[in-house]
Amino acid sequence: MASTVTSRRKQLGNELRHARTAAKLTQQQVAEVLGCTQGKVNKIESGAVGVKLGDVRTMLNAFGINGEEADTLMNLARAAAGQRGHWSGYRSVVPHWFRTFTDLEPAAAEIMTWHGERIPGPLQSEHYMLKQFTEAGATDVTSLVRNRLDRKAVFDQQQPPYYRFIISEGALRRAPGGFAPAVMLDQVEHLLALDRHPRVYVHVLPFGARLASVPNDFTIMRFPDRTRDFVYIEHSAGGLYLDDVKDFNIFVDSWDRLRGAALERGETRQFLKELAESYRAQMQ
Repeated sequence: MASTVTSRRKQLGNELRHARTAAKLTQQQVAEVLGCTQGKVNKIESGAVGVKLGDVRTMLNAFGINGEEADTLMNLARAAAGQRGHWSGYRSVVPHWFRTFTDLEPAAAEIMTWHGERIPGPLQSEHYMLKQFTEAGATDVTSLVRNRLDRKAVFDQQQPPYYRFIISEGALRRAPGGFAPAVMLDQVEHLLALDRHPRVYVHVLPFGARLASVPNDFTIMRFPDRTRDFVYIEHSAGGLYLDDVKDFNIFVDSWDRLRGAALERGETRQFLKELAESYRAQMQ
Protein backbone atom coordinates (compact mmCIF):
# COMPACT_ATOMS: atom_id res chain seq x y z
CA MET A 1 0.00 0.00 0.00
CA ALA A 2 1.25 3.50 -0.77
CA SER A 3 2.56 5.32 2.30
CA THR A 4 3.26 9.07 2.21
CA VAL A 5 3.71 11.77 4.78
CA THR A 6 0.40 13.42 3.93
CA SER A 7 -1.65 10.25 4.03
CA ARG A 8 -0.11 9.11 7.33
CA ARG A 9 -0.52 12.51 8.94
CA LYS A 10 -4.14 12.56 7.84
CA GLN A 11 -4.65 9.05 9.18
CA LEU A 12 -2.93 9.81 12.50
CA GLY A 13 -4.82 13.09 12.86
CA ASN A 14 -8.15 11.33 12.34
CA GLU A 15 -7.32 8.74 14.99
CA LEU A 16 -6.20 11.38 17.50
CA ARG A 17 -9.32 13.46 16.90
CA HIS A 18 -11.65 10.52 17.44
CA ALA A 19 -9.70 9.45 20.54
CA ARG A 20 -9.98 12.98 21.95
CA THR A 21 -13.70 13.07 21.26
CA ALA A 22 -14.17 9.68 22.93
CA ALA A 23 -12.29 11.00 25.98
CA LYS A 24 -14.65 14.02 26.02
CA LEU A 25 -11.80 16.52 25.83
CA THR A 26 -11.73 19.75 23.82
CA GLN A 27 -8.90 20.86 21.58
CA GLN A 28 -8.17 23.65 24.06
CA GLN A 29 -7.79 21.15 26.91
CA VAL A 30 -5.37 19.09 24.81
CA ALA A 31 -3.46 22.26 23.93
CA GLU A 32 -3.03 23.02 27.65
CA VAL A 33 -1.66 19.51 28.23
CA LEU A 34 0.83 19.91 25.37
CA GLY A 35 1.68 23.51 26.15
CA CYS A 36 0.73 24.78 22.70
CA THR A 37 -2.15 26.61 21.05
CA GLN A 38 -5.58 25.23 20.20
CA GLY A 39 -4.78 26.10 16.57
CA LYS A 40 -1.82 23.72 16.54
CA VAL A 41 -3.95 20.88 17.93
CA ASN A 42 -6.44 21.56 15.16
CA LYS A 43 -3.66 21.36 12.55
CA ILE A 44 -2.39 18.08 14.03
CA GLU A 45 -5.87 16.57 13.83
CA SER A 46 -6.36 17.74 10.24
CA GLY A 47 -2.97 16.34 9.19
CA ALA A 48 -1.70 19.78 8.19
CA VAL A 49 1.41 19.54 10.39
CA GLY A 50 3.54 16.79 11.89
CA VAL A 51 3.59 15.95 15.58
CA LYS A 52 6.48 14.89 17.82
CA LEU A 53 6.39 11.34 19.12
CA GLY A 54 6.58 12.64 22.68
CA ASP A 55 3.51 14.77 22.09
CA VAL A 56 1.62 11.79 20.67
CA ARG A 57 2.49 9.77 23.80
CA THR A 58 1.33 12.65 26.00
CA MET A 59 -1.96 12.87 24.09
CA LEU A 60 -2.55 9.12 24.36
CA ASN A 61 -1.96 9.25 28.10
CA ALA A 62 -4.43 12.12 28.38
CA PHE A 63 -6.98 10.12 26.40
CA GLY A 64 -6.49 7.05 28.58
CA ILE A 65 -5.22 4.94 25.69
CA ASN A 66 -2.66 2.23 26.40
CA GLY A 67 -1.73 -1.31 25.48
CA GLU A 68 -2.02 -2.57 21.92
CA GLU A 69 -4.05 0.42 20.71
CA ALA A 70 -1.39 2.83 21.98
CA ASP A 71 1.37 0.78 20.31
CA THR A 72 -0.52 0.85 16.99
CA LEU A 73 -0.95 4.62 17.11
CA MET A 74 2.68 5.18 18.10
CA ASN A 75 3.79 3.06 15.13
CA LEU A 76 1.56 5.17 12.92
CA ALA A 77 3.12 8.32 14.39
CA ARG A 78 6.61 6.97 13.66
CA ALA A 79 5.62 6.20 10.07
CA ALA A 80 4.29 9.75 9.64
CA ALA A 81 7.40 11.31 11.19
CA GLY A 82 9.78 9.17 9.13
CA GLN A 83 8.46 10.06 5.69
CA ARG A 84 9.52 12.97 3.50
CA GLY A 85 7.10 15.01 1.50
CA HIS A 86 7.13 14.82 -2.29
CA TRP A 87 5.31 18.03 -3.18
CA SER A 88 8.20 19.77 -4.89
CA GLY A 89 9.20 20.36 -8.50
CA TYR A 90 6.37 19.91 -11.00
CA ARG A 91 4.19 18.34 -8.28
CA SER A 92 4.09 21.65 -6.39
CA VAL A 93 1.38 22.96 -8.74
CA VAL A 94 -1.16 20.65 -7.05
CA PRO A 95 -3.34 22.73 -4.68
CA HIS A 96 -2.58 22.02 -0.99
CA TRP A 97 -6.19 21.02 -0.33
CA PHE A 98 -6.03 18.31 -2.99
CA ARG A 99 -2.77 16.72 -1.87
CA THR A 100 -4.36 14.56 0.82
CA PHE A 101 -6.74 13.15 -1.81
CA THR A 102 -3.88 12.41 -4.21
CA ASP A 103 -1.79 10.74 -1.52
CA LEU A 104 -4.64 8.55 -0.29
CA GLU A 105 -5.94 7.59 -3.74
CA PRO A 106 -3.45 4.71 -4.29
CA ALA A 107 -4.06 3.41 -0.75
CA ALA A 108 -7.81 2.97 -1.14
CA ALA A 109 -9.54 -0.39 -1.50
CA GLU A 110 -12.49 1.12 -3.39
CA ILE A 111 -13.20 4.55 -4.89
CA MET A 112 -16.68 5.57 -6.06
CA THR A 113 -16.99 8.91 -7.79
CA TRP A 114 -19.75 10.94 -9.44
CA HIS A 115 -19.16 13.76 -11.93
CA GLY A 116 -21.89 15.78 -13.58
CA GLU A 117 -20.25 18.31 -15.88
CA ARG A 118 -16.68 17.25 -16.56
CA ILE A 119 -14.61 14.12 -17.03
CA PRO A 120 -12.86 13.14 -13.75
CA GLY A 121 -9.08 13.52 -13.73
CA PRO A 122 -8.03 9.83 -13.83
CA LEU A 123 -10.22 9.25 -16.90
CA GLN A 124 -9.12 12.26 -18.93
CA SER A 125 -7.27 11.78 -22.20
CA GLU A 126 -4.20 13.95 -22.78
CA HIS A 127 -6.03 15.90 -25.49
CA TYR A 128 -8.87 16.68 -23.05
CA MET A 129 -6.39 17.67 -20.31
CA LEU A 130 -4.49 20.05 -22.56
CA LYS A 131 -7.68 21.69 -23.77
CA GLN A 132 -9.02 22.06 -20.24
CA PHE A 133 -5.85 23.59 -18.76
CA THR A 134 -5.32 25.87 -21.76
CA GLU A 135 -8.88 27.16 -21.67
CA ALA A 136 -8.53 27.78 -17.92
CA GLY A 137 -5.53 30.03 -18.61
CA ALA A 138 -3.10 27.85 -16.65
CA THR A 139 0.49 29.15 -16.65
CA ASP A 140 2.18 25.76 -16.20
CA VAL A 141 0.24 23.37 -18.41
CA THR A 142 3.12 20.88 -18.67
CA SER A 143 3.36 20.39 -14.91
CA LEU A 144 -0.40 20.07 -14.57
CA VAL A 145 -0.53 17.41 -17.28
CA ARG A 146 2.39 15.50 -15.72
CA ASN A 147 0.62 15.49 -12.37
CA ARG A 148 -2.59 14.22 -13.89
CA LEU A 149 -0.70 11.49 -15.76
CA ASP A 150 0.96 10.54 -12.46
CA ARG A 151 -2.49 9.91 -10.99
CA LYS A 152 -3.20 7.40 -13.76
CA ALA A 153 -0.46 5.20 -12.26
CA VAL A 154 -3.07 4.09 -9.72
CA PHE A 155 -4.53 1.83 -12.43
CA ASP A 156 -1.16 0.08 -12.91
CA GLN A 157 -0.51 -0.85 -9.28
CA GLN A 158 -0.04 -4.51 -8.41
CA GLN A 159 -3.33 -4.33 -6.50
CA PRO A 160 -5.15 -1.16 -7.58
CA PRO A 161 -8.35 0.00 -5.91
CA TYR A 162 -11.67 -0.84 -7.47
CA TYR A 163 -12.41 2.50 -9.16
CA ARG A 164 -16.09 3.01 -9.99
CA PHE A 165 -17.08 6.08 -12.02
CA ILE A 166 -20.53 7.46 -12.75
CA ILE A 167 -20.39 10.22 -15.35
CA SER A 168 -23.30 12.33 -16.52
CA GLU A 169 -24.07 12.42 -20.21
CA GLY A 170 -23.52 16.17 -19.89
CA ALA A 171 -19.82 15.62 -19.11
CA LEU A 172 -19.49 13.67 -22.36
CA ARG A 173 -21.11 16.41 -24.44
CA ARG A 174 -19.60 19.54 -22.84
CA ALA A 175 -16.07 20.00 -24.15
CA PRO A 176 -13.62 22.37 -22.43
CA GLY A 177 -13.88 25.70 -24.22
CA GLY A 178 -17.00 24.80 -26.17
CA PHE A 179 -17.67 22.79 -29.31
CA ALA A 180 -14.68 20.51 -29.98
CA PRO A 181 -15.64 17.17 -31.57
CA ALA A 182 -12.01 16.10 -32.05
CA VAL A 183 -11.28 16.56 -28.34
CA MET A 184 -14.38 14.69 -27.29
CA LEU A 185 -13.84 11.87 -29.79
CA ASP A 186 -10.36 11.37 -28.35
CA GLN A 187 -11.86 11.39 -24.85
CA VAL A 188 -14.63 8.89 -25.63
CA GLU A 189 -12.18 6.51 -27.33
CA HIS A 190 -9.93 6.81 -24.26
CA LEU A 191 -12.86 5.79 -22.03
CA LEU A 192 -13.57 2.78 -24.23
CA ALA A 193 -9.93 1.67 -23.92
CA LEU A 194 -9.91 2.13 -20.13
CA ASP A 195 -13.13 0.16 -19.74
CA ARG A 196 -11.16 -3.01 -20.48
CA HIS A 197 -9.28 -2.59 -17.17
CA PRO A 198 -10.53 -5.27 -14.73
CA ARG A 199 -10.88 -2.84 -11.80
CA VAL A 200 -12.18 0.23 -13.61
CA TYR A 201 -15.95 0.53 -13.97
CA VAL A 202 -17.47 3.38 -15.98
CA HIS A 203 -21.23 4.02 -16.00
CA VAL A 204 -22.98 6.81 -17.89
CA LEU A 205 -25.99 8.55 -16.36
CA PRO A 206 -28.04 9.51 -19.45
CA PHE A 207 -30.23 12.60 -19.66
CA GLY A 208 -33.27 10.34 -19.61
CA ALA A 209 -32.40 8.71 -16.27
CA ARG A 210 -35.25 8.59 -13.81
CA LEU A 211 -34.04 10.71 -10.90
CA ALA A 212 -35.66 13.53 -8.95
CA SER A 213 -32.36 15.46 -9.04
CA VAL A 214 -28.62 14.89 -9.14
CA PRO A 215 -26.16 15.96 -6.41
CA ASN A 216 -22.95 17.94 -6.79
CA ASP A 217 -19.79 16.00 -7.64
CA PHE A 218 -18.35 13.82 -4.87
CA THR A 219 -15.92 10.95 -4.33
CA ILE A 220 -16.19 8.17 -1.75
CA MET A 221 -12.99 6.47 -0.59
CA ARG A 222 -12.92 3.20 1.35
CA PHE A 223 -9.72 1.78 2.89
CA PRO A 224 -8.52 -1.67 3.95
CA ASP A 225 -6.67 -0.51 7.08
CA ARG A 226 -7.17 1.93 9.97
CA THR A 227 -7.59 4.91 7.63
CA ARG A 228 -11.15 6.14 8.04
CA ASP A 229 -13.40 6.03 5.01
CA PHE A 230 -14.31 9.51 3.82
CA VAL A 231 -16.14 11.57 1.22
CA TYR A 232 -14.30 14.25 -0.73
CA ILE A 233 -16.21 17.24 -2.10
CA GLU A 234 -14.45 19.81 -4.26
CA HIS A 235 -15.60 23.42 -4.74
CA SER A 236 -14.20 26.56 -6.33
CA ALA A 237 -12.21 27.58 -3.24
CA GLY A 238 -10.92 24.16 -2.14
CA GLY A 239 -12.02 20.73 -1.00
CA LEU A 240 -13.80 19.15 1.98
CA TYR A 241 -13.04 15.79 3.60
CA LEU A 242 -16.01 14.31 5.49
CA ASP A 243 -15.51 11.18 7.60
CA ASP A 244 -18.43 11.46 10.00
CA VAL A 245 -20.35 8.18 9.74
CA LYS A 246 -23.73 9.88 9.31
CA ASP A 247 -22.44 12.18 6.54
CA PHE A 248 -20.62 9.29 4.89
CA ASN A 249 -23.76 7.16 4.74
CA ILE A 250 -25.75 10.03 3.20
CA PHE A 251 -23.34 10.07 0.26
CA VAL A 252 -23.33 6.28 -0.02
CA ASP A 253 -27.13 6.48 -0.36
CA SER A 254 -26.74 9.17 -3.04
CA TRP A 255 -24.25 6.97 -4.87
CA ASP A 256 -26.62 4.01 -4.75
CA ARG A 257 -29.44 6.09 -6.28
CA LEU A 258 -27.18 7.32 -9.07
CA ARG A 259 -25.86 3.84 -9.73
CA GLY A 260 -29.38 2.43 -9.89
CA ALA A 261 -30.34 5.00 -12.55
CA ALA A 262 -27.09 4.79 -14.58
CA LEU A 263 -26.43 2.50 -17.52
CA GLU A 264 -24.91 -0.92 -16.93
CA ARG A 265 -21.33 -1.49 -18.06
CA GLY A 266 -22.30 -3.08 -21.40
CA GLU A 267 -24.93 -0.40 -22.04
CA THR A 268 -22.35 2.28 -21.28
CA ARG A 269 -19.92 0.74 -23.75
CA GLN A 270 -22.59 0.82 -26.48
CA PHE A 271 -23.53 4.40 -25.57
CA LEU A 272 -19.88 5.46 -25.90
CA LYS A 273 -19.47 3.71 -29.26
CA GLU A 274 -22.52 5.52 -30.65
CA LEU A 275 -21.31 8.82 -29.22
CA ALA A 276 -17.91 8.30 -30.85
CA GLU A 277 -19.61 7.79 -34.22
CA SER A 278 -21.54 11.01 -33.68
CA TYR A 279 -18.34 12.97 -33.02
CA ARG A 280 -16.67 11.45 -36.09
CA ALA A 281 -19.61 12.58 -38.22
CA GLN A 282 -19.32 16.12 -36.83
CA MET A 283 -15.67 16.28 -37.89
CA GLN A 284 -16.41 15.58 -41.56
